[in-house]
Amino acid sequence: MSIRFPNGAEVPRIGIGTWRIGDDPARREEEIAAIRAGLDAGLRVVDTAEMYGSGHSEQAVGEAIRGRRDDAFLVSKVLPHHADAAGIRRAVHDSLSRLGTDRLDLYLLHWRGSVPLEETVAEFEERRRAGDILAWGVSNLDPDDLAELPGEPSTDQILYNPARRGPELDLLPLLRERGIPAMAYSPLEQARVLGDPVLGELAAALGVTVAQLVLAWVVRSGDVLAIPKAATAAHARENAAALHIVLPAEVLATIDEHFRVPAGPVPLEML
Repeated sequence: MSIRFPNGAEVPRIGIGTWRIGDDPARREEEIAAIRAGLDAGLRVVDTAEMYGSGHSEQAVGEAIRGRRDDAFLVSKVLPHHADAAGIRRAVHDSLSRLGTDRLDLYLLHWRGSVPLEETVAEFEERRRAGDILAWGVSNLDPDDLAELPGEPSTDQILYNPARRGPELDLLPLLRERGIPAMAYSPLEQARVLGDPVLGELAAALGVTVAQLVLAWVVRSGDVLAIPKAATAAHARENAAALHIVLPAEVLATIDEHFRVPAGPVPLEML
């Protein structure tokens, strides 16, 4: 089960998130092993950001992919207050240095700030022409923001999971119409959905874990890529196995009934 970006890059619909990886030095080796296990299991997308651990996440990712750069589809993000032309140039090169690579497969604006979108996109295009990045996109931009965005992003990375279904009303249909895949961060709602009794019953009946059930639900449409964090190698392998789960119609209907789509458009949520 794969997803295709506008530039033709094709990756599995589940990747590896690294939010809060690198925060605790005592867990560094375990977290690096988890990233490598995810890559071994075929989860090519590794998502990080200059903000995560103030660069420590990118350093951990860099160590994890050392000697196997081509196994990974690297995504990083620039903070809004670095998103002017000079700031992006510095931020990209700092990220590349921490990651130990000469290119990012995808580079995102982490969320919208005070820098005009025109300036951010113009410098993204400069970095693409220079070969520092292969494509650019955005994160946490709603339909109104996208309407102001010059050019077409390769993705919009958003908060999306069964408990956060607002994007289904407006943002996801807009992205689908434009041929832009979404990336879902916190697809497990930072593990909060894992204790849901209804999801627990559905998962048990299917012989899968709740995490696998939810990940299969998030990527069910074929144009959403989920980037769950895996802090251990076992969790990374568990996430990868969710790629092969096809949810029956009755399971989807039960989830629809339990986690209802809002009655009308709601502001884009963020964590």
